[in-house]
Amino acid sequence: MELKGKVALVTGGGAGIGRALCLALAKKGVRMTILDYSEISGKEVVGVLEEEHAKFYRDLENPTAVFIRCDVANPGDLASAFVKHLDTFGRLDICINNAGIADEIPFVKDKSSDRSAPWRRTIDVNLMAVIDCTRLAIQCMEAGGHNGTILNIGSAAGLYPSYNMPIYGASKGGVVMFSRSLSTYKRKGIRVNVLCPEFVDTDLSKKMQPGFIEMLGGFLPMDMVIKGAFELIEDETKAGQCLWITKQRGLEYWPTTEEKKKYLKKFARLDNSVSYKPQANVEIVPTIPSRFEKVVVHRLDNNFRQATKIERTYLKLPIKPGHVLVKNIYAGVNASDVNYSSGRYFGNEKEAGSRLPYDAGFEAVGLVVAIGDLVEGLAIGAPVAAMSFGAYAEFSVVPAKHVIPVPRLIPEAVAMLTSGLTASIGLEQAGKMESRQTVLVTAAAGGTGQFAVQLAKIAGNKVVATCGGTQKAALLKDFGVDRVIDYKKEDIKLVLKKEFPKGVDIVYESVGGEMFNTCLNALAIHGHLVVIGMISQYQGESGWKPSNYTGLCEKILSKSQSVAGFFLMNYPHLWRVHMERLHNLYTTGKLKIALDPKQFLGVKSVADAVEYLHSGQSIGKVVVCMDPSFSQVTARL
Repeated sequence: MELKGKVALVTGGGAGIGRALCLALAKKGVRMTILDYSEISGKEVVGVLEEEHAKFYRDLENPTAVFIRCDVANPGDLASAFVKHLDTFGRLDICINNAGIADEIPFVKDKSSDRSAPWRRTIDVNLMAVIDCTRLAIQCMEAGGHNGTILNIGSAAGLYPSYNMPIYGASKGGVVMFSRSLSTYKRKGIRVNVLCPEFVDTDLSKKMQPGFIEMLGGFLPMDMVIKGAFELIEDETKAGQCLWITKQRGLEYWPTTEEKKKYLKKFARLDNSVSYKPQANVEIVPTIPSRFEKVVVHRLDNNFRQATKIERTYLKLPIKPGHVLVKNIYAGVNASDVNYSSGRYFGNEKEAGSRLPYDAGFEAVGLVVAIGDLVEGLAIGAPVAAMSFGAYAEFSVVPAKHVIPVPRLIPEAVAMLTSGLTASIGLEQAGKMESRQTVLVTAAAGGTGQFAVQLAKIAGNKVVATCGGTQKAALLKDFGVDRVIDYKKEDIKLVLKKEFPKGVDIVYESVGGEMFNTCLNALAIHGHLVVIGMISQYQGESGWKPSNYTGLCEKILSKSQSVAGFFLMNYPHLWRVHMERLHNLYTTGKLKIALDPKQFLGVKSVADAVEYLHSGQSIGKVVVCMDPSFSQVTARL
């Protein structure tokens, strides 16, 4: 996770570990809300953070750090704090539940009989508040429709007995198991982890007996705690993880490998695997033929039809280790298919020519029909999505690491792949999208544009979209676009200049040529222009001819702007997380997926589908049904 520009909420941020984490986050450009019971401590920390934020944010009229006095054990206080946070920042990317207290008196000496008992207060602050705060954070992140991470601060006392503070140990043990049990939220793009340090030199730790701390090797340095926290926050593979930090052993994940061998053998894949049942109308194990058809690039040409031919080839069995055989049902058509057929992704023409012939197609959904050795977490008959070259084929042998389980075999799942992932990851990583911004999307009624406009709206932004034609404009309005510019009826330059005189904050650009110039001129100060393609330059007699953008450097320099290229193949580590997030948005009705109604059936129709996409007539995602006999869901808008 890239931290600059993100927004955090930290409980117990006025002192100790919480204060140190707030300062470390601020040094990376994270804006935040600090919750603490002490108003003096909280406000003092805000002052320190604002000094750090001045290095990142020139416009300090908008707050970069705010303090809210809050008793985290009071549900009303906590709920109100989250509302104030969203009112101030509009989103929540990081939540750190750090607030905690120690046992005030031995619980057996506590004579209280109501909810005010000191030992109950420890449970309320250390465990119940963490549960409540995690619940509120997940709700905020889901409502915002973007990825997020939650870090709960546990304790080594939650992993082994704390004889001097049994209630404290019990509360932290609850935090550990609670956090580890939420690993499945990774499917929604929300990661929950727990950090369990031994004793750090804080006011809370000073209540422990000095001899006991010395026996453990002394206090942990705060920088070890910060290092562990940032590992869980930044590493997007970490979900449901418990990181144990000790003076003697350093950073170690719990349960250790040895513990897993003893106790977790039967459930070793519980945290990371997703099990899906095949659809009722699909054979569990389709027949595997000895030969199958596929589209092959046999000559380099940006005319896809001329560059390709259909081959009937033998299916090689058994499947090699680390790979699976997928029966492709739906394949997605992309503008960049013509770049691939002309060899533009292989460096120079000589290198591309040496690869001939090679298989065409980038993406498909289908059924796993055979599995090689060393593959875990996938079963024969499971519906999957695959991002690998060779998708324009009846069958594909795909590296297991490029396979993503999906709940159902539907054409919408194909749209979520190259198109959906490019929009989701591109806006997050290259566009640095937040909320309350103005986002311009070009070719917005296409396969990826439709995702970009909706994700920008879900994130709380004003969205402007360009398209050509009444039907496309109607589709975009149905998606909730604030301003649709139909270039067949209006001049895009004039509209942008008149209606958005201060410019737009983010441009999601896929057209290239003159459209790129128009968008660059409409970019606001500090704006981000994300180039995901240049479809206007892909075809034609001269092929992909580079354009000269005169004065580009001077323009972006004078307005502190950035122009970033985005190529999905450079972000494979984010595919699964974003795919799960897109599917969740779709199944919950927050995201619509438009499929072009024109049907393309079988391998022989692939060239027709590619030409149709480049004709400018398509609306939404163009999909080819690779198996016409499949009981398919009719393509639709």
